[in-house]
Amino acid sequence: MRSLFHGLLGIIIFLAVWQALAMMVNKSIIPAPSETLALLADLLFSSRILLAVWETAWKVFLSLLLVMLIGMPVGLFMGLSDTLYDMFRPVIMVIQAVPVISWLSLVIFAWGIGWKGPVFIAFLSLLPISILTTVSGVRNLDKNLLEMARLYRVPAIRIFKDIYLGSLLPFIIAILDVSIGQAWKVILVAEYLSGGSGLGVEILRMRMNIDFPGVWALTLIAVLLGIVTERLIKTGLGRVSARWTIAC
Repeated sequence: MRSLFHGLLGIIIFLAVWQALAMMVNKSIIPAPSETLALLADLLFSSRILLAVWETAWKVFLSLLLVMLIGMPVGLFMGLSDTLYDMFRPVIMVIQAVPVISWLSLVIFAWGIGWKGPVFIAFLSLLPISILTTVSGVRNLDKNLLEMARLYRVPAIRIFKDIYLGSLLPFIIAILDVSIGQAWKVILVAEYLSGGSGLGVEILRMRMNIDFPGVWALTLIAVLLGIVTERLIKTGLGRVSARWTIAC
C-alpha cells in the first residue's frame, strides 16, 4: 500500500512540474498535461497509430529475439574459452563503441528506407550487452559444483540444463531487463531516420506538421509501451525462474 502511495505521489509531482513548465515556457513547445493526455486518448483509438504501434512492436521483439539467440551462445562459448574471449572481445568492444548514427548511414546505403535498418541497428546495439553479460554469468559459475557433477558422472545434458542454464537464468533476466527499454528507444530513433513505418515515423510526421502536442502524446505512448513490455517480460521470467527452482 505504501509503495502504491509513493508511486501516485511521484506521478502527481511529475504532472505538477510538467504543468509549471508549460506555464513558464511557450505552450506550443511544452503543451499542458491536460491537452497532451486528451490527445493521447484520441490517438489510442486511431487505427493509423495502432498499426504504427504494431509495426514498431514486432521490430522490437524481433531484434530482442535475434540478440538472445545469437548473443547468448556466443557469450557461452567465450565464457568457456579464454582463447575465444581474447579473440572476439576487441570486435565486440568496437561494435559497442560505434555510434548509432554511423550504423544508420550504413543501413540507408545498403537497404534504403524500410524495416531492415531499425532491426539491424537495434540488434547491433544490444548484442554486446547480451554477449558480455552471458560471459560474466559463465565465469561466475560455481566451479566446485561442476567438479562434483563430473565426479558423480552426471550426464552432460543435465549439467547444461541444471547448472549452466540454471545459473545463467538471473543473467538472462538482467539482459532482457536492460535490453527491452533500449530496444524501444533504438528502434524509434532508427524509424525516425530510416524507417518506412512505425511509431518513429509517426513522430517524424508530427514534427514535420509542427504538432508538438502530438509529438508529446506519441512519446508517452512509446514510454508506456516500454514500461508495460518490461513488466510483462520480467513477470514471465520471474515465474519461469520460480518453476525452474522448484523443478531442480
